[in-house]
Amino acid sequence: QVQLVESGGGLAQPGGSLRLSCAASGFTFSSYAMSWARQAPGKGLEWVSGIFNDGRDTYYAASVQGRFTISRDNAKNTVYLQMNSLKPEDTALYLCAKSRSSYGLGLADITSWGQGTQVTVSS
Repeated sequence: QVQLVESGGGLAQPGGSLRLSCAASGFTFSSYAMSWARQAPGKGLEWVSGIFNDGRDTYYAASVQGRFTISRDNAKNTVYLQMNSLKPEDTALYLCAKSRSSYGLGLADITSWGQGTQVTVSS
């Protein structure tokens, strides 16, 4: 049974940083691409970032490019999202997601979701 458990969310000031973690279990973590997505109040689901199974390729939405960094530790079955230069518009529920393959990163490729961790950016 796939389990994805996010942590690290909270309240940050504009310009601040947070690091999200997603602990995975129930599947061979190193075989699958992983993504982060977010859902802001009253808005649709937005794909934020993705990483291939071996960690060598990473991709970002234009809205977070240059500010967020995705990484993974296959020995710890964990994927991370380092968020810097946070903006109020980054406020959302951040969800960790497992792909159907080693390289699929779009929302259509996602087969499992975590429960999410709330990020609020406000002064």
